[in-house]
Amino acid sequence: MDIRVIGMNGAAVKLPISHLEGEMGGSPEGGAARDVSKGAPPSALPGISPSRGEIGSSCAYAIAAEATADIPAREALLDRAMGQGRRRKSSEKLRRGRRPSEGLAFVARDETGAVVGTVRLWDVALGEDGAPALLLGPLAVEPALKGAGIGTALMAKAVEEAHRLGHAAILLVGDAPYYARFGFSAEKTAHLAMPGPYERHRFLALELRPGALDGAHGTLRATGRKLAGPQPRAAAGSLRSA
Repeated sequence: MDIRVIGMNGAAVKLPISHLEGEMGGSPEGGAARDVSKGAPPSALPGISPSRGEIGSSCAYAIAAEATADIPAREALLDRAMGQGRRRKSSEKLRRGRRPSEGLAFVARDETGAVVGTVRLWDVALGEDGAPALLLGPLAVEPALKGAGIGTALMAKAVEEAHRLGHAAILLVGDAPYYARFGFSAEKTAHLAMPGPYERHRFLALELRPGALDGAHGTLRATGRKLAGPQPRAAAGSLRSA
């Protein structure tokens, strides 16, 4: 089976479904991630800027900028896809009380308008006095739509827009086999750290500007715009690995 993706230029391309399966667990759409792309960079994926996708007639979705009205549905989706423990992940220390990076929060909506996928990117600094970068996450898809390619489309849109807006690098904590297809690797994170427990081999980065992470070191620091008013606190208990 193929997925038909309509790029922003209106051209239709087909991606083999094998490139879109196994996208959750530690990756966003469920099951063990498969290393199907052998580390292909984003530019190697046809339809890197998808705005609409269809699989047969069973699943149609559109990728759009997140709206304020989407936030309750997004939170409920994250609870279904990731569980309540998501609020104790170390990545939350860099997101809590902050707004996503300007123009870099996206949702996938089905034909009824329901939110079935989400991704956000956040402004961080590479160490105390380091250069700016982005932290991606969480990336999540409605559990009933695992393997539908929605996570792939959201990632493609996020990477494309971050590059268009002039950002230099994206970091995340996730399954290397899944994110390798977008060009992420642990090659340039050896001297960087998250502000809490995490698994070193899952700390990945993608340079949008060649050499952007050369010499980068230190612990990531949140720099995003602050939310107004009191924010919900994480559930009791120590932070979990991101």
